[in-house]
Amino acid sequence: MAAAAQAAEPGRAGWLDAYPVEVSGGDLFGDAAEPVAQVWRGVAKGLAGLGDGDPAALQDAASRHAVELGLTFRIAGDEQERDWPLNAMPLLISAQEWAVIERGLIQRAELLEELAADVYGPQKLVAEGHLPAAVVAGSPFFARKMLGRTPKGGHFIQLYAADLARGPRGQWRVLQDRLRIASGIGYALENRLVMTRAAGDVLGGSHVRRLAGFFADLRAGVAASCGREQPRIALLTPGRFNQTYAEQAHLARYLGLPLVEGRDLSVLNDKLYIGTIAGPKRVDALWRWINTNALDPLAFDVKSQLGVANLFEAWASGGVEMVNWPGIEVLESPAFSAFIPRLCRILTGGPLILPNIATWWCGQAAEASTVVARLDEMTVQSAFGQPVEGLSGRGAVAGAGLDEASRKALLEAIWRRPMDYCGQEIVSLSTTPAIIDGEVVPCPFTVRAFVARTADGQWKVMPGGFARLSSSNALPTSMMGAGDLSADVWVIDQGSADKQGSGLLTEEPPISRGGGILASQAADNLFWFGRYNERAEYVVRLVRTMLGSSIELDEGARENSGTQRLLAQLLVQIGAIEADMVDASPVEICAQALTDMARTGSVSSLLRRRLETGLSLRERFARDFWRIVSRPYPPVSTSRPQDMLEFARKQTENFSALAGLISENMVRSAAWRFLEMGQRIERAQGLCRMAGALSAEPRNRGALGALLDLCDSQIVYRSRYLTGPMANPVRDLVLLDQDNPRALVSQVEQIAAHLIALPSGRDDNLPELPLRTARALIGELQSATAQDMTMQRVMALEVDLLDLSDAISLRYFLQVDRDQPAARTRLM
Repeated sequence: MAAAAQAAEPGRAGWLDAYPVEVSGGDLFGDAAEPVAQVWRGVAKGLAGLGDGDPAALQDAASRHAVELGLTFRIAGDEQERDWPLNAMPLLISAQEWAVIERGLIQRAELLEELAADVYGPQKLVAEGHLPAAVVAGSPFFARKMLGRTPKGGHFIQLYAADLARGPRGQWRVLQDRLRIASGIGYALENRLVMTRAAGDVLGGSHVRRLAGFFADLRAGVAASCGREQPRIALLTPGRFNQTYAEQAHLARYLGLPLVEGRDLSVLNDKLYIGTIAGPKRVDALWRWINTNALDPLAFDVKSQLGVANLFEAWASGGVEMVNWPGIEVLESPAFSAFIPRLCRILTGGPLILPNIATWWCGQAAEASTVVARLDEMTVQSAFGQPVEGLSGRGAVAGAGLDEASRKALLEAIWRRPMDYCGQEIVSLSTTPAIIDGEVVPCPFTVRAFVARTADGQWKVMPGGFARLSSSNALPTSMMGAGDLSADVWVIDQGSADKQGSGLLTEEPPISRGGGILASQAADNLFWFGRYNERAEYVVRLVRTMLGSSIELDEGARENSGTQRLLAQLLVQIGAIEADMVDASPVEICAQALTDMARTGSVSSLLRRRLETGLSLRERFARDFWRIVSRPYPPVSTSRPQDMLEFARKQTENFSALAGLISENMVRSAAWRFLEMGQRIERAQGLCRMAGALSAEPRNRGALGALLDLCDSQIVYRSRYLTGPMANPVRDLVLLDQDNPRALVSQVEQIAAHLIALPSGRDDNLPELPLRTARALIGELQSATAQDMTMQRVMALEVDLLDLSDAISLRYFLQVDRDQPAARTRLM
């Protein structure tokens, strides 16, 4: 905003005065300055009331809601995700001013559609000299293989985004067109969800236009392009390490789209299929979040590990629709934007409603001379968005900020290869109030706006967008950086905003049950999420038993020492401690088992692996579930047993909370069954290890008591037998008692029940190998007696469980990355 907000001291007085309510005509809200300025005063007053007069309180509330919703992002180079930095102060734009922006964005979308059709069609603009051939052919994003390829639906662009800047005098300009990946669209949705929670009454009372209708039209538009009733639309992600993966997962969950990676997909007879536990399922449209050159390693970059072999043939033959059409990113380059104003006049006969920032492509002699002569007045950047000599990274560099050596190197690089560089005017950004460190201060901002094609082929602009607030006076960029903030964009109507719609769907859908399709890779991740979770709980239980269980102390020091050693050996088997730690003190053993990240079986390592696996499943997990999973691993003092016991107790509560959410909140779909099977397999293997080790010596009552502790069976044993632990009664209770939910037989029975409920891959309806293996195990356990459960018999059962795990893996999961299917299963 042109009028800078003054910093105000936190408190009831002064905050409202910090808002720029003194607005000159047309500067902030166009022709409707005064009416919307009055709305702004109302918004300011309402927000101040929500924070009880303290800006920091309002900001804390918004941040808390963002955390509760699980909103995160990743900066390039970061290993861990960061909390989403939403500022509680919205950016307000009047309906009248937004109408101009809408017309400009729609004009621009139509123009880019025509340009795409010409670039990959007759190329008249190049042939007639309106567009230099080097701007097209010189771009690394020009896909020559796409020449002459036309989308079946007739549209190259389904979704378009533009970065907008507002100057101090109120004029809007386009900083960059975004056609390759419309990142930020999910952040816009997330920001609105948070603000609805944090400032719902203020938002509704201000007649802010809603966003739900836009997303309904976006999905309907993609579906209409498929030409099939109830088509399947998938979102293709580069994977969980991508900077915007959290945004992609949130979008997939909100829109009900399968979130897939390239290895989930395959092409058969020029049609695209997703591999699921029920076999391949047709995909009609793919919303891609990866570059064209990574889509098909056979057609483009052979090194790509993100794409799908023969995907090119599928879209070229009309077997699958793409959002957006591959190769479209050639239009994004700064070099191309330098010609957009001229091309607009040629194709439409008029000027751009939303002008570009002035751009000079150095591939033309006159323009290169202008850039060199006026270097101190502009920025220089790569013409095609790729690293070039003389520029650090891919961002723009202000000529006035270069030292003498850097300036000389850049000028020499421009003269050597001028087509790789563009000069642009320096943009002076308007500011908007933001809450920083408890004070209301002005921040320069840019807005990313979004345009989608609807079911009838028309364009619809999202009524709002994603505002990025710069943490410094640095040049505007397209990515969130450290210290940057985001803000919700409110488009203010004079009247009610109910016409925008309140839900995703505009008409009642047909009734459907179940959890939708489950990709094989997702099933694999769910299975291993359950295993890592159960394995971590197993180690925590061993630690609790070593440090503070009801081991029979009256059996003598020798027996207790032997029990401690058996427990330590179990920790060695699972990889929680080193083998030479067996005879160390319980405190030393438990410290390593809890915190040593170098040990693959330690609690800290297992929880980290659980989180890494869960990141690929976040669109499937409820927010409460994900909040527990993503909770940072707390520090624990390893010098005092009491501290480690308290830590283990809290972790046990977390495991119990997850178990409750899985049991009570998850739909009984295939996804739930694979998560459950992973837990049951791991628990069954743990029971075999524990029973084999702790009941091997029938007279070691301390070990038998520890086994009851580990299996949560002390109380039922005492009430049933009224005596101390005896070998065969304990074995029967923890291994063979079908009424004990933690017994070995109960685990295998539940695995079999899940396998029965899963879809069969056989036409003859005969049981498949995993179910046959599980039933054989059940029969063996049901026919056995406690006396049969010797150490050798229990060890043989553990091997059978490993075979069952391998059978499940071979039947339901992808095998392309696994030379030895059993290797991962036996990883301890």
